[in-house]
Amino acid sequence: MTQDTVSARDIVRSLPRVLRRIPSIAKGYYYYSIKNTNKELTLGTLIERNATQYGDRPAILFEDRSLSYGEFNAWANKIGHYLRDQGLTKGDAIAVFLENRPELLAIVAGAAKVGVACAMLNTSQRAKALEHSVNLIAPKMVVVGEELIDAFDDVKANIQSSHEQPFLFLADTNTLNAFGDAPSGYVNLAEKISAYNGDNPTLSNPPVMGDTAIYLFTSGTTGLPKAAPGSHRKFIKAYGGFGHMSLSMVPTDVLYCTLPFYHGTALLVCWGSALAGGAAIAMRRKFSASAFWDDVRKFNATTFGYVGELCRYLLNQPPSDQDRRHNLTKMVGNGLRPSIWKPFKDRFGVDTVAELYASSEGNIGFSNFFNMDNTVGFSTAPYKLVKFHDGTRDPVRNAKGFMAEVDQGQPGLLIGEINEKWAFEGYTQEDATEKSTLHSAFKKGDAWFNTGDVLKQIGCGHLQFVDRMGDTYRWKGENVSTTEVENIIDGSGLVEEAIVYGIEVPDTNGKAGMVTLVPQQTLAAFEPDKLFRYLHENLPSYAIPVFVRVTGGIEKTGTFKYKKVDLKKAAYTPGRSDDEVYVWLPKTQGYTRIDGALAKQIDAGAIRF
Repeated sequence: MTQDTVSARDIVRSLPRVLRRIPSIAKGYYYYSIKNTNKELTLGTLIERNATQYGDRPAILFEDRSLSYGEFNAWANKIGHYLRDQGLTKGDAIAVFLENRPELLAIVAGAAKVGVACAMLNTSQRAKALEHSVNLIAPKMVVVGEELIDAFDDVKANIQSSHEQPFLFLADTNTLNAFGDAPSGYVNLAEKISAYNGDNPTLSNPPVMGDTAIYLFTSGTTGLPKAAPGSHRKFIKAYGGFGHMSLSMVPTDVLYCTLPFYHGTALLVCWGSALAGGAAIAMRRKFSASAFWDDVRKFNATTFGYVGELCRYLLNQPPSDQDRRHNLTKMVGNGLRPSIWKPFKDRFGVDTVAELYASSEGNIGFSNFFNMDNTVGFSTAPYKLVKFHDGTRDPVRNAKGFMAEVDQGQPGLLIGEINEKWAFEGYTQEDATEKSTLHSAFKKGDAWFNTGDVLKQIGCGHLQFVDRMGDTYRWKGENVSTTEVENIIDGSGLVEEAIVYGIEVPDTNGKAGMVTLVPQQTLAAFEPDKLFRYLHENLPSYAIPVFVRVTGGIEKTGTFKYKKVDLKKAAYTPGRSDDEVYVWLPKTQGYTRIDGALAKQIDAGAIRF
């Protein structure tokens, strides 16, 4: 198979392996295809089932802790009982502001059992973005980890809640054994739930599959984060589609996940897959390339959750005779570039790459079911790849107002049909939902979800990811809104105008942020480190522009639009008139001026961003 094609012969070659997985595939397809949204099948019932069937087997591994399914279920039940006693009922929401640790999963599970949805706050968010995200949901309560208290205290006074004691605290320790001391203004959640029993809640109006289980936040294309509700159905689809159909998880499996659990890949895909097999999920607070394989061996992991950047970091580590001394044979995630796909598999001995394509808010997903190389797989959902205006998320419409599909093998904007089976759950903001909906695309009255992503057909219904369009770029596994970053920079008082965009950097995944700006004062008087300190205080690290071009004026079109294409082509190359170009080098705390020698190093991929 070549890098860009999947043939019928390739599919046939994979059939013996697929046939061996028929029982798991059939089971997975059952869960993936359930249509009855009123069915009492939820995240909570999945955990209760595993507690019954695999009660003594590990459910969560973290550092030196191991929690069995029985212990985890009882812990979640105590949280559920407490939330009910606080007056929370089905349909209410709480916000969760915790880094990766078992307490996070226990809260999501406990809330799910009593019909309370969890808004999974991005732990990198600060100030205005954090405040906006919380108030977007208007949660009854907010659970804050000790590790993030300082960040939350900065916005605490502006959080809106109708509850008498809305702020819950969890010490940064094993809270099953030690409660810690809650700061003033917070209720110690660990201490409170210790008084409750661990029996499964009995409800007169229990949650059902169509009810909202979580809210995930996305930067979108318009600035401040948007909240996308995710129903229990999304957990069930991940449970069936990835856990059973793609990975064939079993109780002896361990899925190692270092991705943040405020992301759907970790929370839905990885955790859902582990639950499907009655397997354990091994968590790490944050990804570490140097510690990765030691952890894999420590937890005896057989599977791991990834994004493309993570795989590149691992591949960039010096080769070692330990590279294959592990039991890891499967991986599930997204963004693995074709250029490193085979080198990664060959070096580390990984057999199954369950690459996927999906979005937190979308109605369409793809999975590499046949374990083909360099593809996101195929989908049973109705979709089309259509012609689009370059550099935008906008499809091309003909004189009659309808769209046109691209030719086979050509890049096209991916859109998914919205119907009863493939519902678009959208965002909490109706205008944002409407903005992502395309009406009368091929006939009057039809509706389609605009993914904003460009993919192409590579044979036998398989797609390959090409690029993200519009006003976002992806860096360090995060979507970055150019509009939001521009707004923050505008508020610095240091610039007259600024335009933000993403650029390609050799040997990196995604696109690095770059800003071209006109300073308030002269070019000579501009202080790049003053800008860096301001950005560091007001943006998460992944959103801080890696490159800065300081110029006397930004060229525009006759209709006063910035010529982004020209700026992207110039990228970080120095020597344009009197411009100065700077870079935020790894492990530094400021910007460094780029000269010809440094530019050549970056071009050669010698600097690992």
